Amino acid sequence: MENYLIWASIAAVLVGLSKGGLPSVGMLSVPILSLFMSPVKAAVMLLPIYVISDMVGIWLYRKNFSAINLRILIPAGVAGVVIGWLTTSVVSDVAVKLLIGVMGIGFCVNTWLKRKSEQTARPANVKKGLFWGTVAGFTSFISHAGAPPFQVYMLPQKLPKTEFAGTATILFAIINAAKIWPYQQLRPYAYEDLMGAAVLIPFALIGTVVGAYLTKKIADVWFYKFVQFGLFVVSVKLIVDAVSTF
Repeated sequence: MENYLIWASIAAVLVGLSKGGLPSVGMLSVPILSLFMSPVKAAVMLLPIYVISDMVGIWLYRKNFSAINLRILIPAGVAGVVIGWLTTSVVSDVAVKLLIGVMGIGFCVNTWLKRKSEQTARPANVKKGLFWGTVAGFTSFISHAGAPPFQVYMLPQKLPKTEFAGTATILFAIINAAKIWPYQQLRPYAYEDLMGAAVLIPFALIGTVVGAYLTKKIADVWFYKFVQFGLFVVSVKLIVDAVSTF
């Protein structure tokens, strides 16, 4: 029980850090809790923590976000949630993890192999945004793993770090809110689930504030290196998890 509380608290802090502006790290929360419970139960229990952290994150980044990207990504993300809900009985978690991992690694390798002269900032793109936004909503619904598709779309734009972080925070706040009713239909929250989540909320809130502070202090170049490195590590983890089930 003591080990569970320690690791669960770490998972909650990671959720908070991701909402504070350090993307990808929050994706490690489900694997951590999966050491003590089923991945499905872990995802369900973490949703209230995500939602509460989202509220703080929205307030912290209320002035820093890309409006044009949110106009593209929000409807796409909600559509992805609906697709995830409708296909949850036929879509394999293993296949989703493998797909996300391959996409993430492919993006990182492609970015690192390009010459600096080719790495010019790209503008927001409606078609790409709708595609990757839908994928982000879908993968977020399946396993809270929406960050890699979002980053594949957003990183080439080379936005200021606070604008990038704020866009991610607001987008996933809306996606997480859209997941509440479908989650309740698929696996109704038990009293013990809510109580377990309530215990972890203070750790998530602390992580959110710390994440926002670190985001503002880290230089832009190192912030994006951290994001790319985090995307690569999480992608490898997802592939390993998927392959280990075969």
